[in-house]
Amino acid sequence: MNFTLRVWRQADGESAGDLKTYQIENIEPTCSFLEMMDILNEQLNEENDEPVAFDSDCREGICGMCSMFINGKPHGPMEGTTTCQLYMRHFEDGDEITIEPWRSTAFPVVRDLVVNRSAFDRIMQAGGYVSVHSGPKPEPNSIPIEPEISEEALDAACCIGCGACVAACPNGSAMLYTSAKVSHLGLLPQGQPERFERVQNMVHQMEAEGFGSCRNYAECEAACPKEISIKFIGQMNRDFLRSTLSLPIKRRGKMDSQ
Repeated sequence: MNFTLRVWRQADGESAGDLKTYQIENIEPTCSFLEMMDILNEQLNEENDEPVAFDSDCREGICGMCSMFINGKPHGPMEGTTTCQLYMRHFEDGDEITIEPWRSTAFPVVRDLVVNRSAFDRIMQAGGYVSVHSGPKPEPNSIPIEPEISEEALDAACCIGCGACVAACPNGSAMLYTSAKVSHLGLLPQGQPERFERVQNMVHQMEAEGFGSCRNYAECEAACPKEISIKFIGQMNRDFLRSTLSLPIKRRGKMDSQ
């Protein structure tokens, strides 16, 4: 299979970037998209050209590092798929493929297709810790949890923090990511002591990072490789509203001043 690749090249965050065109030939249909990018970089090295910088790690759809905007869609044209799970057989021979980084003010470009997603780390850090007993391992059945609740919490915990939701959202909102991280703890008994303080801290940090607001376009849900539902955004909004009523006035005032 032969392809024309239009790849975003940008030396660093301060430089202006643009799309460069490359021709790549004899690609096997069973080749993954990232393997194809490796082949492109080998070709560029042989031509004494600078290889394309891109993120990858597990290449098994687990880590969320493979953040590429492919033909106008985060992670490419396949639903419920990360870039590393995308194969060249999903394209037609002779296709022109445009590859860009995530587009968001909160995700500044580092180089080429690599963006800085540490804003997600700071949102997660703002959530703090879960105050669980640090002694002997408790009996698994000592805290009964409804099967439906545990399944819902696991659905939220599937978030791999790739940032596709932000890249797909017209407003660059991080509501799906934040709500998934808030909900997978807030739904379980172990997460109840800090539930309302957690949602306040994480939402305030999300806003401080410069992410846009949610307008219920649901593009985030459509682009999420783990198919996380926007129902968690509603759950987070309800918890946030309740937190403004349930948190002590002294604590709210302290958070507002931060």
